[in-house]
Amino acid sequence: MSRVTRLSGAILAESQGEYFLIGNTKSPCDWAAAGFEPPGELDPLKRPYIRLSGRGSGDARGGALILDLEGEPLAQALAQRFLIERNGSVSERLWRLVLHGGDPDAEGIPDADVDARWLGEIPAPLWQIIRDTVLRCL
Repeated sequence: MSRVTRLSGAILAESQGEYFLIGNTKSPCDWAAAGFEPPGELDPLKRPYIRLSGRGSGDARGGALILDLEGEPLAQALAQRFLIERNGSVSERLWRLVLHGGDPDAEGIPDADVDARWLGEIPAPLWQIIRDTVLRCL
């Protein structure tokens, strides 16, 4: 099982002791406080994710997505599901849609982790329809 959270506006995925940063950060990140070495330059338009060195700070609060995917396939799937292709940023509406069980306008962070195993199983063409619908409603 993988645990997926946010870090400075990007997605942070923990899978079998490895960490991946998916997408652009939206605010400055104190990498040392987060438990990672600075990743250097990230260009999500060329490669939407990067493996992080370190072991993370172990943020235990709720609101993480739990998925069955592991390793690079997890990072690839998260990039496909959540990133806005033109700028490499995470779509807040798509994130909230999954985090809050279907409500892309919900606020806050749930107290418990969210079972999102379905996200890794949903066919890409079906997710694309959902994605297009949610992003068009801006």
